[in-house]
Amino acid sequence: MTDIAQAWGAPPSARFDSIASRFRPVFASIRDGAIARDVNRDLPFDAYAALREAGFGKLRLPAEAGGGGLTLPELFGLIIELGEADPNLANAYRAHLGFIEDLLNTPAEHHAWRDAWLARLARGETIGSGYSEAGEATLGTHSTQLIRQGDGWRLNGEKYYTTGSLYADWITLAAVDGDGNLTGALVPTRAEGVEILDDWDGFGQALTASGTARFREVAIAGEWVKPHPARFNYSGPYFQLYHLATLAGIGRAAAGDLARHVAARRRGYGRGNGVRSSADPQVLQIVGRVRGAAYSAGAVVLKVAESLQRAYDANAGGDEEVIAFATRNAELEISQAVTVVTSLVLDATTVLFDALGASAARRVNGLDRHWRNARTISSHNPRIYHDRIVGDFAVNGTAPSQQGGVGIVPVPQKETTSS
Repeated sequence: MTDIAQAWGAPPSARFDSIASRFRPVFASIRDGAIARDVNRDLPFDAYAALREAGFGKLRLPAEAGGGGLTLPELFGLIIELGEADPNLANAYRAHLGFIEDLLNTPAEHHAWRDAWLARLARGETIGSGYSEAGEATLGTHSTQLIRQGDGWRLNGEKYYTTGSLYADWITLAAVDGDGNLTGALVPTRAEGVEILDDWDGFGQALTASGTARFREVAIAGEWVKPHPARFNYSGPYFQLYHLATLAGIGRAAAGDLARHVAARRRGYGRGNGVRSSADPQVLQIVGRVRGAAYSAGAVVLKVAESLQRAYDANAGGDEEVIAFATRNAELEISQAVTVVTSLVLDATTVLFDALGASAARRVNGLDRHWRNARTISSHNPRIYHDRIVGDFAVNGTAPSQQGGVGIVPVPQKETTSS
């Protein structure tokens, strides 16, 4: 059944449902096992592999490179649907799809390197994350080191939030070279000296394999080192929108679960308004509120995805003024969306319990996972800063700064004056 038939709104393109039909049976199978995996903390290796086999990792690859050639709105439409099935799996593919976006925006002088990696991904190889560190590294730098040794390199360091790396063939990471300059590389997950731990202990998104990766004297071939360390210019909005798409998917899953539980519920309350919950207008109001939140979240996500597509198209056009304008607008549109979508889904995954009895809190029902997953995703890149950024632009015309990571913020040096 298509999105529009489910009243989630028109799909992002006329061809979207044709594209999505290939993946929806896989999504349905993933959804069927989501509660059991969450309760038992069963890492979804098989589900990740099923997505790989279906070609989920190739969605944005150009058709001539063996991929689907999807637009960004189409991609995020599918991420919403995967997030509905299991947000752990959606997050596990975040670094992989982000790396493809890097490749698609690679400068012309590095197209040989790009094409070699596009060929690997077309063969079905996948990428995990290795950018964040949990230690004392200063904001904007890394303690992980990539040092030249002969014709190759040696990698030493430790990463955290290595989402998807346990499932993947490669880890994409950032490091510093012998001179302290930022660099990046791809590392085989099964190379000698690589240790990946499933030690992420968050109360949500527990199956994303977002734990520690350690690198001890790992030999890195020259062709694995990125020829330019910078990410694509709309990477901040892209990775933020990926989380919002996953949240929109969680909202849909919560709405669907709630509707099914209300429809099946036989008992009612003495102060209720119907012989069954399914006939109680106050209960139905809660169901509608949750569904409306999910609808709105999805609509916002697809609208912001259009701004990312404009940024991508601007890069392809090469006009620096157009590129700057499109990138700025993508930053502003994501900041205008973060608090709204986050609040909608967090509220929806809380109030859904108001339409059900105490039995809904049983772990076997898995309804708590929606809030736990949403709350965990919402803790990435705190939403508290986004409203301020938008307000500063609206009042003062201040363009948003490029989104950065997390680390120890240096204390500004006080200016001294001579007497």
